[in-house]
Amino acid sequence: MTRGAKIRVLVVDDSAAVRQALSAILNDDPEIEVIATASDPWVAAERLREQVPDVITLDVEMPRMDGLTFLDRLMRQHPIPVVICSSLTGAGSATALSGLERGAVEVIEKPRGVTPRAWKDSSINICDAVRAAARVRVRRRTDAPRRPTTPPALRETGPAPKLTADAMMPPPRKDALIQTTEQVVAIGASTGGTEALLTLLRGLPADAPGVIIVQHMPENFTTQFAARLDAQCAIAVKEAVTGDTVMRGRALLAPGNRHLLLKRSGARYYVEVADGPLVCRHRPSVDVLFRSTARYAGANAIGVILTGMGDDGARGMLELHQAGARTIAQDEASCVVFGMPAEAIKRGGVDRVLPLDRIARDVVAPR
Repeated sequence: MTRGAKIRVLVVDDSAAVRQALSAILNDDPEIEVIATASDPWVAAERLREQVPDVITLDVEMPRMDGLTFLDRLMRQHPIPVVICSSLTGAGSATALSGLERGAVEVIEKPRGVTPRAWKDSSINICDAVRAAARVRVRRRTDAPRRPTTPPALRETGPAPKLTADAMMPPPRKDALIQTTEQVVAIGASTGGTEALLTLLRGLPADAPGVIIVQHMPENFTTQFAARLDAQCAIAVKEAVTGDTVMRGRALLAPGNRHLLLKRSGARYYVEVADGPLVCRHRPSVDVLFRSTARYAGANAIGVILTGMGDDGARGMLELHQAGARTIAQDEASCVVFGMPAEAIKRGGVDRVLPLDRIARDVVAPR
């Protein structure tokens, strides 16, 4: 894609209504244009012979050939950044997660609901996912896989304003915290983060400090993702619910479409799962997690920011740094998209910049 050119998108979905809705949302963004649509992978292959897009949005349940089979062939023959667009309920979530393992760079949920807010939130998430995918350098895979039209209200009001963590809670306090020796590891990630988190968490021992995580993900997807991490890591991993204690040997993952905040009662850390506006264009937001961690854990915290597009987490990382926490950013070479870590580094909130495979070791290293 040349600088200044629009991101060209091929929309692949067997539903005409979904193709129309996605096309309307994407074409409303001045940086994106839908150059073609396809009702199934066979038609998509014909479209690819005519012109090559920068990004493909791909449904997974389609006639004649399912989306995962098409994705496998695409990644082996002509790698193009793919965003899985699926109805993320039940088995659909597991299928979409398999798509990430096979080379897709992002997962989004099909537009649903008829309220202006539902459509605004969908448009922000979809367009951000496509922009992020356009920046990904995909590689040819030679291995087998591891394991309705746009409502007028959307056009009239445009995307929601980009809010900061102030929308959820005030900045960290300056007063001293009650002393405790327990550490909390707060991790934020976005595009490419599903595989990065697996690598990082696999590297933590069973008695690692308690971990709290925000990964930008759709609703109904995080339960399956947490289960996948739990099955492959020495520490326990679960989707967070309000009141869960942050404890050694366990990681709590923010539910999709809900903010995750750290809280404290005496020496006990626990989490709150909360509704609220999009912060830095996201819900859950890394900035919200990091701010609450700076406020309630301070110097007992370790902040880690991983691969992802945009600047969510950059302000919060600086607040963690100013509160005395240790802060780590994933380096550019190991990132799928060096956006969020780069912004955190630029703002001066990062102590150490490390390759992904060295972060877990640094987190548990004695200080």
